[in-house]
Amino acid sequence: MPVLDRLDARSTVGTVTLRVADLDAQIRYYTEGVGLSVLEQHGPTAVLGRPGRPAVVLEHSPALRHAPAGSAGLFHTAILFESRADLAQAIASVARRYPGRFSGAADHLVSEAFYFDDPEGNGVELYFDRPRETWTWDGAHVRMATNYLDPQQYVARHLREDAPAAEASVGHVHLKVGDASTARDFYESVVGFDVTATAGTQAVFFSVGGYHHHLAANTWASRGALGRTPALGLGEIDLVLPDRESIGALAERLAARGVDRYDDGRTLTFEDPWRNALRVTAG
Repeated sequence: MPVLDRLDARSTVGTVTLRVADLDAQIRYYTEGVGLSVLEQHGPTAVLGRPGRPAVVLEHSPALRHAPAGSAGLFHTAILFESRADLAQAIASVARRYPGRFSGAADHLVSEAFYFDDPEGNGVELYFDRPRETWTWDGAHVRMATNYLDPQQYVARHLREDAPAAEASVGHVHLKVGDASTARDFYESVVGFDVTATAGTQAVFFSVGGYHHHLAANTWASRGALGRTPALGLGEIDLVLPDRESIGALAERLAARGVDRYDDGRTLTFEDPWRNALRVTAG
C-alpha cells in the first residue's frame, strides 16, 4: 500500500493549549468575555469550550515567563461562531468587560473577523464564516482580503441579547515563525496540508477538505525567529484526524524527514522547526 502524502480531508483542528501565569484571570477572560464555559478543571488545568466541544485548554505554569518580542509561537487562536448573533454577543462582551484589548477587525471575504489580545497577550480571533458557496477559488487558492469592517456597526446590526449560545470551536490557528518558506515546506510537504493562500513571502495558509485555512504561519512579528524555549503562551495545538491509518501515514512522513516524534498508539506528538508543538489524535 502506498504511503499517503496528504492529510485526510476530514481532519480538523481540535483544542489549543495555553500555558498561563494567572489561571483564574484567564478563565474569567475566556468565560465572562468570550463566552466559553469551563467544561472540566483538574488542579492546574482547565478545559474551556461549549458543551460537547472543548476549544481552549489552560495550563497554570507560574514558573514560566513571557518569551522575548520577536519570538516564534502563537499569533492567535481563532474561535469560530456558528451565528453572527452569537459572534456579536462575544464581541460586545469582550469589549465591555475588557476594554483596551481590541486590536482590529476585517472582512476577509470568506469570513468576518474581530481581533483581541487576552490578558496575557495571547492573540484571539473571534469570527464567523460566510457560506462556502460564496467563497471564490482561483484554482487551489481561495480568494481572501483584509477589507474594513466596523465593529460597532457589526454589533449594532447583529446583537441579540437573547440569542442562545450556539456551538463554538477552534476554527484555525495562526503561528509566528521565522521563515514562511520553511513553514510551507514543513506543513505542506511533511505534515500534508494543502496550501490555500499566501501573502507574499510573509505568510502561508494551510487547510484540508476545501476550508479556507485550518493553520497559518506568518513572519509579521517574528522574521528570523529561532526555535522556542519554554515560555508562557502556546503549549500545543491538537490536530484531529479521522483514524489511526491517517495518523500512521503522518508518522511515516515525519520519520522519512527525520522529524522527532512520539507515538504511544493513541497520540502522536511532534514539533515544527520552531518547536511549536502539535498533538495528533483520532476523532
